[in-house]
Amino acid sequence: MSLNDTPAGERVHIAFFGRRNAGKSSLVNAFTGQDLAIVSDVKGTTTDPVYKAMELLPLGPVQIIDTPGIDDEGALGELRVKKTRQVLNKTDLAILVADATAPLGRAEEELLALIQNKGIPYLLVWNKADLLEAVPEEGENTLWVSALTGLHIHALKEKAAKLAVQEGPKRPLIADLLQPGDTVVLVVPIDKAAPKGRLILPQQQTIRDVLEAGAAALVCRDTELALTLAGLPKPPRLVVTDSQVFGKVAKIVPPSVPLTSFSILMARYKGDLSLTVAGARAVKELRTGDKVLIAEGCTHHRQCEDIGTVKLPQWIHEATGVEPDYTFCSGREYPEELTPYKLVIHCGGCTLGEREMKYRQRTAADQGIPITNYGILIASLNGILERTLEPFPEL
Repeated sequence: MSLNDTPAGERVHIAFFGRRNAGKSSLVNAFTGQDLAIVSDVKGTTTDPVYKAMELLPLGPVQIIDTPGIDDEGALGELRVKKTRQVLNKTDLAILVADATAPLGRAEEELLALIQNKGIPYLLVWNKADLLEAVPEEGENTLWVSALTGLHIHALKEKAAKLAVQEGPKRPLIADLLQPGDTVVLVVPIDKAAPKGRLILPQQQTIRDVLEAGAAALVCRDTELALTLAGLPKPPRLVVTDSQVFGKVAKIVPPSVPLTSFSILMARYKGDLSLTVAGARAVKELRTGDKVLIAEGCTHHRQCEDIGTVKLPQWIHEATGVEPDYTFCSGREYPEELTPYKLVIHCGGCTLGEREMKYRQRTAADQGIPITNYGILIASLNGILERTLEPFPEL
């Protein structure tokens, strides 16, 4: 996989914010070396966040985000500003672009305070420095640049690369559970929902992490699992399955062999596993008519047997006998107000960054709403949750 193929959820997200006509889009283009953003003297040219993947050395693959002006006006402008503020929830480095010929405005000061309150690393970049008689010295979090002349653009990239680090060392997806020479069996059903000619992202990432640990990944379908296990000279160190076949796989894998799912690995990798485990208990408290939000991080064409909209509601009904009122959301749209819901059920979040996944979890927790994850909930509904959590010593 090349750097350009690195999934968005694994990239450091660098977002550019600023007032209309502060030269933000021009600076984005200078920073990326491409005509990523439309540049115009007309205020409000950028109407929606624009995303671009690139490589920023020595940091590596990043996601650049150009946002609408934070001082936009009118009803439509307010919606654009709201979208801009939502981008903060996935931002690993915020670059606030200001006009070097004018002081910070109220909108900029408010956004800067919000960035600081969220603990997001940031740079205050004064653009149009070519219009100044003298260019000030750069500070720890400030820099004077010119998108027009290219002044200090290289310095901006270097400064961004040093600051744009994700919070703390990221935990491996599965490698820390393995020893060199171990064998891991990965159960991958091939059904109507499986993408043609490829594996889904969590399966790809797990295989890669197994190899990083010096272990062997043995991939099979659920229909060949029993035969695969019988053919091994010794039991595998771990079996990881697609959550949709948890019940079937649990009956095949001996109790002495640790078992978990791709979705549970993702819950641990991207967010707070303990929080999502606790959230699964809320299913027992659901009553007919209670509102439940089922959220997915990506957008995709839904199949007739889609797990989020079809299978999960069906399994919840079979396990509890109740008929909740479901709301579905996908992609970048995630409600800020969750109090109408009794429970939030989220996918593994493989396409989301760690910061955004944790933001979604904190949003629920702060409002007192239980949140769980597909794999954890399915394990709970099958009565095997404790077994599927055995591989994780921190629990």
